Amino acid sequence: MKKVFSVGTTVFLSASLVLAGCNSKEESQPKDKATFEKTGLPIVKEKVSLNIVAPKAPLAPDYSEMEIFKRLEKSTNVSIKWKNIPDTDYQEKKNLLLASGDLPDAFYGAQFTDYDLVTYGQNGTLIPLEDLIDEYAPNLKEVFKKRPEIERGITAPDGHIYSLPTAEEMGIGDTPFFPSINKKWLDNLGLEMPTTLDEYTEVLRAFKTQDPNGNGKKDEIPLSFMHLWWCADIGDFFAAFGQPDNLDHRIVRDGKVIFTADKPEYKEALQYFHQWYKEGLIDPESFTQDAAQYLAKGKTKDETLGSYIWWETEEVVGPERAGDYVLMPPLEGPTGEKLVGRSNGSEFARNAFVITNANKNPEITMRWIDEQYEPKMAAQIHWGPIGIIYEEDENGKLVNKELPDGVAMGEYRQKVAPNGAGVILKEDFGTIVEMEPRAKQRIKDLDNIYRPFMEKEKYPTIFFKPEELDQVNTIETDVKELVNQTRAKFIVEGFSEKDWKAYVKALEEMGVEDMMKIYQDGLDRFNK
Repeated sequence: MKKVFSVGTTVFLSASLVLAGCNSKEESQPKDKATFEKTGLPIVKEKVSLNIVAPKAPLAPDYSEMEIFKRLEKSTNVSIKWKNIPDTDYQEKKNLLLASGDLPDAFYGAQFTDYDLVTYGQNGTLIPLEDLIDEYAPNLKEVFKKRPEIERGITAPDGHIYSLPTAEEMGIGDTPFFPSINKKWLDNLGLEMPTTLDEYTEVLRAFKTQDPNGNGKKDEIPLSFMHLWWCADIGDFFAAFGQPDNLDHRIVRDGKVIFTADKPEYKEALQYFHQWYKEGLIDPESFTQDAAQYLAKGKTKDETLGSYIWWETEEVVGPERAGDYVLMPPLEGPTGEKLVGRSNGSEFARNAFVITNANKNPEITMRWIDEQYEPKMAAQIHWGPIGIIYEEDENGKLVNKELPDGVAMGEYRQKVAPNGAGVILKEDFGTIVEMEPRAKQRIKDLDNIYRPFMEKEKYPTIFFKPEELDQVNTIETDVKELVNQTRAKFIVEGFSEKDWKAYVKALEEMGVEDMMKIYQDGLDRFNK
C-alpha cells in the first residue's frame, strides 16, 4: 500500500505545475439536463468533455490517440481530456493530486488502494456510486446479477461503492512468475534442463563462462529479472527453500497467515542468491531496470539472455526467438520438494474507476464508463478493438485476427488496449469473445508444469474495516519499504548474522505482529 502523502505548500505548488490541466472545476462543462439521454446512444446530444487521469503502460500511446477511445467518443459524444501518467510514476502523482485537491473528474485504471477508497470515500473526495450504478449502469448491473460476489467485493465496509471492478475470468492468475531458459544454449553446451536449484546454478555458471551464443564476447546475461515486479520477480525461486515469497510477503497455510520475510527459509534464500550475485550470475540491473529496459534485453542483436522471468516468453525475446526458449519447471531445493507460490487476491480488482467530487457530470460519466462493461466492448477494452485485434465471425463472436509479422501480443496489447475497466466472465469466452491463444497456452502451462506444485491456499480479496485499514496502512507502508530495500541490499551486498538480527528486530518494532493479526482476523471473518 502507498501512504497518503502529507505535503507542504512547496509540494502543492509543484503538483500544480507538474500536473497542470487536471482541474475539472475550470475545464468540465456543466451538464445541460436537456441534452442528456438516460438510455441509448449518444449519451448527450451536444458534446461534453470530461477530465480523466490514468496511468499508461510503457508502450502505450496517449489515450487520446487510442482507436478504441476515438470510437467511444464518436458513439457517446463524450470527449475525454486525458492526462496520462507513466505507470512507474502514477502512484506518487496520484497522491499529489489527491493531497492538493487539484482533482480530475475521474481516475481511470485508478489503482486506488483500499485505504485510499475508504479514506477519500469517507471524506467526500470520491463520490458514492451505488445510486448512479442503479440508474445509469445496466451493463454493470448485469455483471452483478451474474456475479453477486463482485458487487459484495467492491462494497466498502460503510455500505457504499466508491470504485468499479475489472476482471478477466480465465483462471490464469494463480502465479505470474514464469521462468524461461534458453534451451538453444543448453543444447550448445551439452547441458540438460536443470531440475534442482544447484543444477540451475551450474547452468548459470556455464552461461556466464562458456560463450553459449558463440560470438566470442563475454556479453551473456545468465539471469535477469525485475525485483518485485508483478510478473518478473524471483519470488518462486524462494519456494525452493520451502516457502515462496510474493509482493505482499504474505502467504496462507492451513488457514494461518504467514509473514514470509523474517523466516529462516527466507534468510537461507537470500544467502543463496547473494552467492549468485557475487559470481555475476544475476544481471545487476535486475534491481533497477524498468519494463522497457527489461524487455529490450531479449531483443539484442546477438542473443545475450540466458534465463528470465516473465508472464509471456515472446514479449521478452520476440516471436522470432521464442523457439529458443522453454519454460523451466519448479526447482527442487534443500528441502527436497518442488514448490510454486500462489498469488493472493482474486481474478477481479475493485479499483478500476472512481469519480471525484469535482465532477459536474456524474450521470454522464457513469453512462460513459458503463459502455465498457458491455461484454463485447469490455473485451475490446482489455485486448484491443475490432479490426485491429478482432474480427467478428458469422455468429458475431469476436475472434482473434492474425498478428502482424514479428509482433508479440503482450507488447501489441499495450499499444491498442487500455485494459482499465470492464469485466469478461468465464462464460463470455467461446460465446462472445475468443480467448487469446497465449492465454490458452498459459492455462496449459499452469496445468501441466506449475499447478501440481502450487501452494493450496492464498490470501483472498478482503475489504477491511476502516480502523483496520488505518492501522495496517500505517504499519505496512514502513514494513514493505524496509523489506523491499533490505531484500535487494542483502542479495547484492550480503549480510552477517548481526545484520539479520537487526533487520528482524526493526520489523518487530514496526509492529509486524500487529499487522499480521489484523490479516489473520480478516481471513478468519472471511472464512466464516
